[in-house]
Amino acid sequence: MFSKILIANRGEIACRVIKTCRKMGIATVAVYSDADQDALHVEMADEAVRIGPPPSAQSYLQVERIVQACKDTGAQAVHPGYGFLSERGAFAEALKEAGVTFIGPNNKAIAAMGDKIESKKLALAAKVSTVPGYVGEIRDEAHARKIAKEIGYPVMVKASAGGGGKGLRIVHKESELAQAIQSSQNEARASFGDDRLFIEKFVTEPRHIEIQVLGDKHGNVIYLGERECSIQRRHQKVIEEAPSPFLDEDTRRAMGEQAVALAKAVGYDSAGTVEFIVDKDRNFYFLEMNTRLQVEHPVTELITGLDLVELMIRSAAGEKLHIKQSNVTLNGWAVEARIYAEDPYRGFLPSTGRLIRYQPPPEGEYDGAMVRNDTGVYEGGEISVFYDPMIAKLCTHAGTRALAIEAMGEALDEFHIEGINHNIDFLSAIMHSERFREGRLSTAFIAEEYPDGFHGRPLDAGMARRFVAAALAIKLARTRRAGDISGTLNGTHQPNGDYSAAIGDTYFEIADAALTDGALNAVIDGNAYEAEVAWAPGEALLRLLENGQSHVFQVARLSGCYRLRHGGANVIVTLRSREAAELAALMPKKAAKDTSKTLLCPMPGLVVSVNVKEGQEVKAGEPLAVVEAMKMENVLTAGRDATVKKINARKGDSLALDDVIMEFA
Repeated sequence: MFSKILIANRGEIACRVIKTCRKMGIATVAVYSDADQDALHVEMADEAVRIGPPPSAQSYLQVERIVQACKDTGAQAVHPGYGFLSERGAFAEALKEAGVTFIGPNNKAIAAMGDKIESKKLALAAKVSTVPGYVGEIRDEAHARKIAKEIGYPVMVKASAGGGGKGLRIVHKESELAQAIQSSQNEARASFGDDRLFIEKFVTEPRHIEIQVLGDKHGNVIYLGERECSIQRRHQKVIEEAPSPFLDEDTRRAMGEQAVALAKAVGYDSAGTVEFIVDKDRNFYFLEMNTRLQVEHPVTELITGLDLVELMIRSAAGEKLHIKQSNVTLNGWAVEARIYAEDPYRGFLPSTGRLIRYQPPPEGEYDGAMVRNDTGVYEGGEISVFYDPMIAKLCTHAGTRALAIEAMGEALDEFHIEGINHNIDFLSAIMHSERFREGRLSTAFIAEEYPDGFHGRPLDAGMARRFVAAALAIKLARTRRAGDISGTLNGTHQPNGDYSAAIGDTYFEIADAALTDGALNAVIDGNAYEAEVAWAPGEALLRLLENGQSHVFQVARLSGCYRLRHGGANVIVTLRSREAAELAALMPKKAAKDTSKTLLCPMPGLVVSVNVKEGQEVKAGEPLAVVEAMKMENVLTAGRDATVKKINARKGDSLALDDVIMEFA
């Protein structure tokens, strides 16, 4: 067994690998760029080595520097995590030449399966059902147009070395193809150093289901069940679960056996994932094989009780698998939600900045459900513009799917983040979606459920009243505290407990409100209301016990109102005396600033291209500029027909949020 391992990665996966190494008594070495010198994985490791400037191409993709770091620290093996160099055969070969063990599959398997084009050829030769498409690299745009016409739209443009949704675009019509090729190549080049592309048919109403395989260097390969990964946005997985609510035992076994056969064909000897597209009739098609640890591996660990990182390390060290296929059992249900630094209310645009507050729910078992949080950040840390926007992977495990989803909903409500925008409301809303709870999933789930974008979970009458009650409890607790401070007026501002509450344009009349020893009583719109409240001024979370059900709210006091988050809804509640509410209704409303004649940068990022010139007439939907943030390209389009009056930004400029890129006449 190795005594020292270097982790050639960053963020949560580097921290995840370090935890297992600690458990095994193995010393660890972290590598870091200048942007990550204060990162959590650097603090957790026993040693740390700087490998370059912030851009990945100048640091985490620098093979020579990582090999040199192994030599300098005496690391005997390297775990690559996922992304970066994890599926680069040249990296594994460079380590081998330096006498360092690569904790992953052998070079033959990486070459055969890590390349999406080659793996598809191998699958076809092995008579594995594959998605229709062109088996080979597209030469240029004209070649791509010819292939797409032959296959028929919609098609997928995919990076051969891709993964994690990078370098992948769905193209519905020929006019979208050129931009898709350009963006896919740029993302693939930046993320993987390889801009080769191929095209295949996009299967409509698909599910994305993958099989976890595990091999050793003695010819043994097993599969550890499947993961349902259909909840995706921009081909990036958002929520995963294991097992899948769609598969029956026969389909699971058939997919597993096919995945094992494919792995054995290339002598696979580590953890890997065979991905399939599954249609509504449970027909499945080989998509690709990821020759690395997957982001969503925790859900498999939770239902099998196995540590995949430990098994990868033991396999790399030459040990035999200690478990046979007949010993693999799937226990309960696990769900993973990826928490990203992005704003779901503004089209999921990336968000960067300092984590002023980062307080995840406590890990461990509560009421029969397990909570696990894999993260690579900490309170006070910085979310950088240079890397993937993932903050954490929150996982829950329980005896049934319904209980795991319920536990996830509550854990998300308790996850408190301030300083940057995040997608917790969005994840929570999905947990409460009837369609999700019923297991009616496809990769188009998000697009179909939120066709006009995400605007928060809609409030029904019961939820609205609950939000009013939470705001009322905060108001009464704050008023009582003010009255208890020496030198201030004793009592409340409203001796009779009468208030008026507003959520948007909906108003609620409150009478006889009182909060005594944590018991809230009031009459809301003529109906008696009572609940138990656990909250004190200054706390970020308020717990409301209503009719035996616990509801957790995140609390923020704004000027003249309260912002409350709960269950996927982000609500502002204004609470006033009735007299003040009557006067407020007479106040004029401030008109929103007119931004129709400008193109604003929707997030901090780097200008990849400006696609128009001053004086040019543009049509609604026409690409105007491309801005890159967190390794993803964002195409900014015209909202209406207009004429470009002035261009304020050029290729290579670094822009802040709401910087003016161009103005229109």
